[in-house]
Amino acid sequence: MTITTSIPGRVAPLRVLHAARRPALVLVAHGSHDPAAAAELGLLHDRVRRARPELDVRLAHLGLNDPRLPEVLDGLSGRVVLVPLLLGRGYHSKVDIPRTLAGAGHLAGQCAAPLGPDPLLTEALADRLAAAGWRGEPVVLAASGSRDPEAARDSEAQAALLSARLGVTVRPGYVAAGGPSVAARVGELTAEGHARVAVASYFTAPGDFARLAAAAGGVLTSAPLGDHPLLARLVLERYRSCLSRTVLAVA
Repeated sequence: MTITTSIPGRVAPLRVLHAARRPALVLVAHGSHDPAAAAELGLLHDRVRRARPELDVRLAHLGLNDPRLPEVLDGLSGRVVLVPLLLGRGYHSKVDIPRTLAGAGHLAGQCAAPLGPDPLLTEALADRLAAAGWRGEPVVLAASGSRDPEAARDSEAQAALLSARLGVTVRPGYVAAGGPSVAARVGELTAEGHARVAVASYFTAPGDFARLAAAAGGVLTSAPLGDHPLLARLVLERYRSCLSRTVLAVA
């Protein structure tokens, strides 16, 4: 904020630095051609804003939808925390998002870790499965996939968390890069003697990936995580974690 103050002989602007103002929170989504994805992430954005009304919370996209991340960053000042709405490590979280933030030289910012794996996602996934009618079947955790081996390890870790929570076999399957595919995992579990196999949609929003998962042959497929309350809580935990690291670094 800029105010005007009288100084003998002239009137000059005085810039007030809001050092105590909390950093803006930018949710960074991948983007999708499916309008249902933008609508669902809009609901998540609203949920986060309602949970922390004192924060400046923005939603940005890496592509396909507006507003794009550079545009959102251009409209901010001061400090900012970017929380990727991504469920594992990969190119976007390691390179794309940090590089875009580095290009916004007018900001002091940090990038939070991706959302997954995390126990809160475990509970949200279990909730979505229960809503879809899950009755104890083994589960294929349907993830997008990545060429980055760390992304696969993150999906495997989330599958292990969900397996421990449900008490059944949970194996990751992929709809894009990497493998095995969701359909191959469903076939694998069926060949092992399971008459019914469930698919858990490990996606932040509806879209092509969720539709591919639903068509992979499972007896039921849960809805994407979407605007689940625990996803909003996890976003805020990632934000707080960045602030805690800043305090420790200063100390």
